[in-house]
This record gives sequence, C-alpha cells and structure tokens, in this order.
Amino acid sequence: MSGAPPSSLHATEQLLFAILLQLAVIVLAARAGGALARRCGQAVVVGEIVVGILLGPSLFGALAPGLFERVVLSAPAQPMAILSQIGLLFLMFQIGMEFDFGHLRERTHRRVVAAVATAGVVAPFVLGIALALAWPENLRTAADRTAFALFMATAFSITAMPVLGRILMECDLTKRPLGVIAISSAAVSDVVGWLLLALVTSLAVAGALSWAVAWRFLGVLAFAALAWWVARPLLLKLLRSTAGPEAGQGDPLPPTLMGAVIALVCLAGMATYQLGVFAIFGGFVMGVLLHRERAFATAWDERVGRFVNFFFLPIYFTYTGLRTDIGGLSGASAWGWCALLIALATLGKFGGCWAAARWAGLDGTRARIVGILMNTRGLMELIVVNVGYDLGVIGRETFTMLVLMAIVSTVVTTPLLRRWLARLEERAVPGVVVAR
Repeated sequence: MSGAPPSSLHATEQLLFAILLQLAVIVLAARAGGALARRCGQAVVVGEIVVGILLGPSLFGALAPGLFERVVLSAPAQPMAILSQIGLLFLMFQIGMEFDFGHLRERTHRRVVAAVATAGVVAPFVLGIALALAWPENLRTAADRTAFALFMATAFSITAMPVLGRILMECDLTKRPLGVIAISSAAVSDVVGWLLLALVTSLAVAGALSWAVAWRFLGVLAFAALAWWVARPLLLKLLRSTAGPEAGQGDPLPPTLMGAVIALVCLAGMATYQLGVFAIFGGFVMGVLLHRERAFATAWDERVGRFVNFFFLPIYFTYTGLRTDIGGLSGASAWGWCALLIALATLGKFGGCWAAARWAGLDGTRARIVGILMNTRGLMELIVVNVGYDLGVIGRETFTMLVLMAIVSTVVTTPLLRRWLARLEERAVPGVVVAR
C-alpha cells in the first residue's frame, strides 16, 4: 500500500510546524497577559484580549512585519479558527453548568431579568439607530442605509456571554442571584442580537427582509423546548445509569458518559448553527440541562474544564485579537466620532440596564453591578463587527471604532464590579435587596 506523495507529506508537515508555532506563541502569550492582567486587578480574559491585539497588526505587525508574517501568516486561518470555536463551545457548556438557575424561581428575580433583558436590547438599539442616521458620509460604505443602521443598532445591543461568564466565575458570582440575573439577561439579549444580525445579513445580501428570520426565532424556541422536556430527561437517565450508585461505581464522570456528553454538546452546537444562531448557544443550553448535577460538574471541571480554560480559551481570545488592526483610525474627527460611539453604546447598555434594574426593584449598587455586567461586550462584539465588515456594511474606520468600544467596555467591567461588590460586602446583606 503506497503512502502519500512526498510533496504532499512535506506540505502537511510544514502546515503542522506553522500551526504548532502559532499555538506555542498564543498559549504562552495568553498566560503571560492573563497573569499581568490579574496583577493589575483585571480579569484574566482582559489580558488575553489585549495580548491578542498587541500580537496582531496593530503592534507586532507594525514593529516586526517579517517576523509577524512568519509566525502569524505562515498558515491559513481556518485551523486556528476552528480550534478557537471548539473551545468556545465547551466554555459555554461549562458556563451553563455553573449557574444556579434556581434563583429564577423567585418572582423578583424573574421580573428583574425580564426588565433588564428588554432594556438591554431596546435602549442601545434606539441609540444605535440614532447614531447611524447622523453618521458622516466619509465613514460610510456603499451599503444600504437601512442595513447600516440596523447593523449599528445590533452591534450596540450585544453582550459578550463568554467573557461575562469568565468574569462572573473569577469573581465568584456564579451561585449568587446577581450573577444568574446577569447571565440570564445576557442570554436573552444575545439571542435577540443574533436574530437581528441574521436580519441585517439577509438585508445586506438579498437587498430585502426575509421570512427566514421569523422561522429562525421559532426554531430557537422549539430547540429550547425539546432540549428541556425531551433531551434533559434522557440525559439525566444516562447520567444515573453510567455514574449513579445503581451503576456500581463511584466515578461521576466515567469514560462512556464523558464521550456521550462531548458528542451531545457537539450535536447541540450543530443544531443551533443550523437554526441560524451561533453554535455556542447549543453548548450553553446543554450546560443548563445539567446545572443541578453538582458532582458531574465538579468532575467535568477537574478533567475537562481546566484543559478548555488553559488551552482552547487562550486560542479563542488571543487569536481573534490577532485579526484586529486598531491602527486604521486617524484624524481628530474620526477620534471624536469614536468617543461619541463609545459614550452612546455605554449609555444605552449600562444606563438602560441600570434603569431597568432599579425599576424592577434592585437597590442602587446592585443595579449598577447588573448594568456594568451587561455592558461587557468583549470578543462577541468583535465577531459581530467582523461579520459587518465582511459583508461590506461598515468600513474600516467604523470597524476600528466598534473594536475599541468592545475593548473599553470589557476593560472597565472588572474594576467597577469589584468596587461595587466590596460595597455590598461592607453592608453584609445577603441575596437581592429590593429598593424601598
């Protein structure tokens, strides 16, 4: 039996060499950036994002273009992009397992989630439309004005669930009502955001709105219902039969169960992708189905979760940053519009969610915490702006401004969060305190 031709084998080895070099640089740089961020009082994810920007064309590519081309551009982007998306899928699965959604049984908490999720979409959406209508012609592309306005509104409405989840884990908020309120509100607003993005894509590609958006929304609802009422009982039965006492073993995560869960997470990601929503939501839904199984969640974190956090996640956060070039913004006018964009995006997301939380009954400090958490945009925003740029809906300078908005909104989250959490601990009042 003959093997592969020598030339083909050599090309494969060259590609492998380039990818291994990229992996080594990205993982080590991400760990260094995360450690430095922690020393500066920031979340690890912030360091990974910033390192990714610095390793990209903004700094590394500008200072050492030859070395940048050899390290970063020596292999196609697809292998690293796929690895990063796999890591993100399993991170969302872990985030879904970590949250105690039992807090949402309380009427007060459900009311807060409904109010915050609604305001977290409506307020930034309106301000995004208003800014798009005033946007100067020299910063526009030839794209349809309606598509541009809807895209800006959508970009303003996004909350970065993966980044938010990482920050909540690091601040030990996953079991507290505020953390559950924030991640639940972000999940609702992000699903709406992705559906809006589908609408913008349809408009930009076809030049007209499509009924496909409505079908996607109904499909997401049907998937969630099937997952909870059909898949969840079967999954729990599988867990009991392979890891429970009746199985005659004390291991909460035997190999058979691990393999089955990994396959189910992948299938769930495939399902949400086919529905027109990002695959990561499939992983999140699968995690929610197992959020009460604490023994399983602990075993998963020890055996699989740590590898995801230390290998896959740095690839996602850092490698996505490599695609961003913030050196494309020049001129006082452009920087002025950038400052206005950041201010309005913050006002819409933070201000709208703060006001909604206060209206729903939270006290001032907790309302500010919910607002700043919902204002976290991170690299989910970068995914959205990359889609808009690839579609030609936004130009290079607008793209850069939206990237800066995503970075600023993420960088300010952890310091303000820790400051306001310290105030809560000083008051030593457990749970959610409603305003009187």
